[in-house]
Amino acid sequence: MHGDSNRKVTDICADSREATLEGLFIAIQGLHTDGHQYIEQVIEKGISTIVCEKLPAQLHATVTYVQVKNAQTLAGEIAAAFYDYPSKQLKLIGITGTNGKTTCATLLFQLFTRLGYHCGLLSTVQNQIGNKLIPATHTTPDAIHLQKLLAQMRTEQCSHVFMEVSSHALHQHRTAGTYFTGACFTNITHDHLDYHQTFDEYIRVKKLLFDTLPASAFALTNVDDKRGMVMLQNTQAKKQTYSLKTLANYKGKILENNLAGLFMLVNQLEVHFKMIGEFNAYNILCVYGAACALGENSTEVLQELSVLTGAEGRFDYLFSKQENILGIVDYAHTPDALLNVLATINKLRKGNETLFTVVGCGGDRDKAKRPTMGLVACEHSDRVIFTADNPRTENAQEIIQEMEQGVPVNQRKKYVCIADRKEAIKTACSIAELGDIILIAGKGHEKYQEINGVRNPFDDKKILHDMLELFDK
Repeated sequence: MHGDSNRKVTDICADSREATLEGLFIAIQGLHTDGHQYIEQVIEKGISTIVCEKLPAQLHATVTYVQVKNAQTLAGEIAAAFYDYPSKQLKLIGITGTNGKTTCATLLFQLFTRLGYHCGLLSTVQNQIGNKLIPATHTTPDAIHLQKLLAQMRTEQCSHVFMEVSSHALHQHRTAGTYFTGACFTNITHDHLDYHQTFDEYIRVKKLLFDTLPASAFALTNVDDKRGMVMLQNTQAKKQTYSLKTLANYKGKILENNLAGLFMLVNQLEVHFKMIGEFNAYNILCVYGAACALGENSTEVLQELSVLTGAEGRFDYLFSKQENILGIVDYAHTPDALLNVLATINKLRKGNETLFTVVGCGGDRDKAKRPTMGLVACEHSDRVIFTADNPRTENAQEIIQEMEQGVPVNQRKKYVCIADRKEAIKTACSIAELGDIILIAGKGHEKYQEINGVRNPFDDKKILHDMLELFDK
């Protein structure tokens, strides 16, 4: 340490744009920027304390410098201490897995709100405190903003908080200093290998959430996933399981699955749910198990769950008024998620309709899944339109070409390529006929399309709705 060890700190940040008088700045060396480059700039703004890995060449006598080995790993702990460990005064539940995180977190938030609790939500779609919405920028906020949000939720007297926990967040220690009452595992499939490099590393990182749970917490896992029990190997928490296929603490069986919803047997109770598809049956069991692990009455939980509809952009569907065309918007952006959605649609089909799938892949992300996405779309759809997703800094046409590589020769007549996403949706709607089905996959709830660093307004569901009305005969 260099400088006054009794320095007053009034705020904390890792973003130079948020620097305030007498604040503390943590210089983090991130993937794209190095906070050490902004030390002089934040001092000019009045920052009085700097936490850094490398001391600057010039030290100011009026500033305290704390040198640490890894600022990123300590940011969460520092922020938690600054905000007086808010998660210790909340029932905080973390949900991790490749698919289903948003739906499970959203359902838990809706469920516990209906049960009479004042709740918080930290999700991909949005952050929420009671009825107040707070825009979300990442699946899991950075370490400092996470603790600030949790402190705000404590101040506003939330009792329960439900939080998506991404593999990126765990690897980047964004949840450091956070105490979980329980954690849920949904499933794990091929995703984010651009970041984690190997599937084993991806699993190891997901597992960190459970490895750090205290004995007083619960750990709930999907035992139908072949890596479900792996998540619980080293946890001290109370182990709980859910399943559609084998014995578990929370056992479900699908009795009916159609456009009217799911009719299920859950722990020997028959319940009709508004949500559709086997993947949602798993989400329902996860939420049911978590609620029961938190001490709620099982019958009341199922009663309230039966009227809920899930998260925006997750199998979000609408019908055209005259042509009775079913339009579905889904966030499916991994091969497994796309396969789940298409399998669900195909199970609901009568057999004589055409299934159109409009799909792309995000730029600057895992390239290995692109050919598989193309293959899955063509194998399980009648007609496919490959289009742009969020190309980011990549060329959309080149991403589409990589998707095409996964399509076998005998299925190449099934698809066309239209890089302009709005035109792709318009084309699907213009050629769809009475009773057909259109799936718009990949972006779900997002209200933008990111091209060359610019987020342009774009809403799949609104465009789908407008196009269906336009072509309604």
